[in-house]
Amino acid sequence: MIGRLFKYIGYLAVLALLALVAFAYVGPLVMEDAFKPSQVDVSKPVQLQVQ
Repeated sequence: MIGRLFKYIGYLAVLALLALVAFAYVGPLVMEDAFKPSQVDVSKPVQLQVQ
């Protein structure tokens, strides 16, 4: 009884891992906006001391 429960939990863990891998590969093709990083221009003035 307990062995069967652990077997089903193992199957669910493997299925969850496969779903995660599939989402990582297929996700950017389906939902491009969700996987793009936000782009912001960053500028900081720099003063150089020349001797």
